[in-house]
Amino acid sequence: MTAFDDLLEEAGAFGRCQRRIFALLCLVSLPFAGVYAGIVFQGFTPDHWCRDPALAERRQACGWSLADGRRLTAPLVNVSGELQRSSCERYEVDWNVTALTCEAEEPHLSGRRTTACKEGWEYDYEGRQSFVTEFDLVCSRGWMADMFQASLNVGFLVGSIAIGYLADRSGSKMSFLMSALMNAVAGILVAVSPNYTSLLVFRSLSGFGVKGGWMAGQVLITEMVGVEFRRTVGVLYQMFFSVGLLILPLLAFFITDWRWLQLAITAPYVLFLSSYRFIPESPRWLLSQNKKSQVVKITESIAKENRRVLSKNIEVHGDLPCSSQQHKQENSARRSTILQLFLWFTSAVVYQGWIMRLGILGGNVYVDFLISGLVEFPAAFLILFTIDGMGRRLPFASLCSVCPDLFLLKTTVARIGRLGITMAFDMVVFVNTELYPTFVLAAVLSAGTWGCLCDVGGIVAPFLLYRLAVIWLELPLIIFGFLAFLAGGLVLLLPETRGVPLPDSIQDVEPTLDRTQMRPGGRFPPTSVQTELLFSHGDL
Repeated sequence: MTAFDDLLEEAGAFGRCQRRIFALLCLVSLPFAGVYAGIVFQGFTPDHWCRDPALAERRQACGWSLADGRRLTAPLVNVSGELQRSSCERYEVDWNVTALTCEAEEPHLSGRRTTACKEGWEYDYEGRQSFVTEFDLVCSRGWMADMFQASLNVGFLVGSIAIGYLADRSGSKMSFLMSALMNAVAGILVAVSPNYTSLLVFRSLSGFGVKGGWMAGQVLITEMVGVEFRRTVGVLYQMFFSVGLLILPLLAFFITDWRWLQLAITAPYVLFLSSYRFIPESPRWLLSQNKKSQVVKITESIAKENRRVLSKNIEVHGDLPCSSQQHKQENSARRSTILQLFLWFTSAVVYQGWIMRLGILGGNVYVDFLISGLVEFPAAFLILFTIDGMGRRLPFASLCSVCPDLFLLKTTVARIGRLGITMAFDMVVFVNTELYPTFVLAAVLSAGTWGCLCDVGGIVAPFLLYRLAVIWLELPLIIFGFLAFLAGGLVLLLPETRGVPLPDSIQDVEPTLDRTQMRPGGRFPPTSVQTELLFSHGDL
């Protein structure tokens, strides 16, 4: 008997057909990057200060600048060791009864009583309209802006479980298309949200479909190629997320309204709905569902497009697992150690915090974001070129450990830290794809505990960054640096997976975990998965 991978080698392990599907699925990463990091531009918080209606009328009548109005409104306060005009307090002055005229000298206001903003804020928009300025999510309401990103990760958390379940029951293709439909609808609803509450609800719905669909695409292409190409397509698939990060600041530069930017990010998902005819279902998932005739049909079409000829008649034989047995296998595959969970959580917090921090540095956010994305771009190639020679543990530990030193630098060298955490995050996903067969990979990466901890990290990250930055701008970086350094040290306690064959079935998982000693205890229950392909000589 011969395994399915042998048939795939004959049809073409990574031929023209798989390259076409791979290119199409990689496009999914482009809008995903916009959804994930869009808060930097959609939630942009410009300089702001308390609005005083009486003074605003006087400023307009006298032709004063915004800076003139701010000097008369906001007292000086200490912000991270520097004296700056307050964004959340104003002088308690009744400008209707003062003798201030357009030609009069600026009054001396130091020492006057101050009060919190009661009548809204004024903004130095700098050409951008964000949901922060539209809904006044600043000062005591600043945490409400954090909820915009946290709600997305809540959607990631719930959606990954639901989409992972759908992928196991209905196939990766169906879950991919359903998520594309939800992304298109939810993305449009976010753009037309009439108030803050509906914005959070629709943002959660957007997150519900986005990540699950992206993971379904990764599993789908991984199951379409031969064993020797799984690593390459998996890493390059993640690389296109970085390409999306390069496109996002260019879109944001020309589309300055957050609602229109949201529509631009959502538009590709509408186009993905037309991909139904161009993406086949995973043959491996069809085998697990005992749909043997469809497996043969898809394999023949792959061979035809790859200009290969199958020289053997195909008969599919074997005992397939029943539903309850498959559940046991999936549950066994989801076992993980505390260290692995911590690595997922830490990678998500640091990576997402690093991206969102670009929006509060005060420089040119478009240039800073673009350069940061360019630095991240080579991560996939560096992983491919170094992981075989150096293994998995040492590069991850080194990349995490270099982040604390570079976080606190404000030169171009600091961007190496961004490259390091990107490679570390990609490697966390990559190593886990080496431990489990593809037909349970969707459940492990999305619905499993690892994926959940990643989303929990994403929920924590905005609060950790923005609330601590109010106290001291560099404080979040100290926390991120400590977490990254700790993760780099703890990863050395994990076994090395270099040289371990990629598993294609649950039987392969047992010896894989035995060799790496990553088994948390006990052996996987015996399995009856014997799905194989029996070939007989002759032409099709």
